[in-house]
Amino acid sequence: MKQYEKKFDANGRPFLETHLTGLVLTRLPLLNKGTSFTLEERREFGLMGLLPPHVSSLDEQIERSYANFRSFRSDLEKHVFLRALQDRSEVLFYALLNRHIEEMMPIIYTPTVAQAVEQFSRIYRYPRGLVVSPENIGDIDAMLENTPFPDVQLIVATDNEGILGIGDQGFGGLAICIGKLSLYTAAAGIDPAVTLPVELDVGTNRKELLDDPLYLGVKRPRMEGKEYDDFIHTFVTALKKRFPNVLVQWEDFSKQKAFDVLDRYRDVLPSLNDDVQGTGAVVLAGLLSATRRSQTTLGQQVYVVHGAGAGGVGVARQIVRGMEREGLSTKEARERIFLIDSKGLILKDRKGLEPYKLEFAHEPSRVAGWKLQGAIPSLLETAREAKVTVLLGLSGQRAAFGEDVVKAVAANTPYPVVFALSNPTANSEAVPEDIYRWTQGKALVATGSPFPDVEWDGAPHPVGQGNNAFIFPGLGLGVLLTRARRVTDGMLTAASLALADYTDGARLAQGALYPRMDRLRAASRQVAIAVMRQAVKEEVATRTLPEDLEGLLEAEMWRPEFLPLRRVPGK
Repeated sequence: MKQYEKKFDANGRPFLETHLTGLVLTRLPLLNKGTSFTLEERREFGLMGLLPPHVSSLDEQIERSYANFRSFRSDLEKHVFLRALQDRSEVLFYALLNRHIEEMMPIIYTPTVAQAVEQFSRIYRYPRGLVVSPENIGDIDAMLENTPFPDVQLIVATDNEGILGIGDQGFGGLAICIGKLSLYTAAAGIDPAVTLPVELDVGTNRKELLDDPLYLGVKRPRMEGKEYDDFIHTFVTALKKRFPNVLVQWEDFSKQKAFDVLDRYRDVLPSLNDDVQGTGAVVLAGLLSATRRSQTTLGQQVYVVHGAGAGGVGVARQIVRGMEREGLSTKEARERIFLIDSKGLILKDRKGLEPYKLEFAHEPSRVAGWKLQGAIPSLLETAREAKVTVLLGLSGQRAAFGEDVVKAVAANTPYPVVFALSNPTANSEAVPEDIYRWTQGKALVATGSPFPDVEWDGAPHPVGQGNNAFIFPGLGLGVLLTRARRVTDGMLTAASLALADYTDGARLAQGALYPRMDRLRAASRQVAIAVMRQAVKEEVATRTLPEDLEGLLEAEMWRPEFLPLRRVPGK
């Protein structure tokens, strides 16, 4: 039986109908109003005497919760408080988050979520989502039948191997899925009742986790090879049967698996990998903003992508699509991108080169005549010899962009572009203040984590945050509203263009290449509309859309508000 159902009265006003009563009603986060249950609801649902006498407004609850939030000293404590609030009253959690989004985004997601992932087994409070492991995969059909809500439309699933810049984190990766889905709701108004975080616990290779008596995950080495592939296939097959149109975001899969899983299942279920596609789209948006600022084109730049994991290759692919829009061929676009990993510049003659890196590997003849100290060009040598103008950091290596590298790029262009995108903050390739100082204020800068404004030449310069949250919530909303059968490359590019167009010209003039974080919900609406139009254009939408897409969004987006409760007749 459904726990509740949204209905409308004779005047078209929404209400929620439920059979739950008493303390059980207060334990369901999406129905619990806490002190905001009205006197009539308290009588109707057996809550008299269980709550304080005063009936609070939602605004009063927000004020009380915000005071509690500010009372905690550490960011991790604040994260734990917000997660507990979400598990107690989801409406209040999102109402609070929407009101203080710029302050709380770094707490519920990057960079603080990295600490929450690492400490997940110790701060665990309340079950949320679905945990699929070797111990229960045989019962996956029954498990999906027993999900808390029967209409799952959006899943974020992780195997925990490539978490942010901190790698394999085992069971703790569930915190990432919960955080991502929170952003889908806060930014794009996707009803939390149709979302499900999924932990694919296939083990961990971190000895400290396996040896930790408090670790909550499966204590075994990671699945690999056929065993891993069969596990994922069993999960997807059951998912397709139970929720045939669900959108799946594959999250924090590592390197080759990220590409393999996405390629294998993107035509089975609507699928995306935010680390590959979302990162690529948000970086392309920032680069488009940079070209507006410098009055150049993407095809006039030369790029170094430092970090050749899923995110780095995803960024390179999206830049190619951006240059193709300007008229360059795929070959011409790829020739302007240099991919660097821990061994240096990726060349085609490297032994054991991973398949996903091949499309951006250069012929050894390309570096003939370069002045090199060793056989493989380093980051600094590539920046100098290739005349690089854009430096993109996705390596997870703290301080990888030193003064020598940044100055080498600045020597090639009057507008050096430096994106230090690695998360969490401790892994950032450089800090904006240094980049400004090394380039005499010429650089166009963006980061993955939030940084304060930089004071330069007597004026504050805001630092744009290249956060994937500017892309994936609106993308997901567009997919769900069109009921698209596939997430296409064109939809990702449309999202990039919409975000770049949304970035305010006055803010861009100050040096910020992305909108303010408190404009996240408005930016997501523009991304969603662009994605919907592209889905129709590419004929992957399975729903006929009205002309008024703004009106559709207004009607469909979930809002954090306490709706009247009514009891199921006869219950």
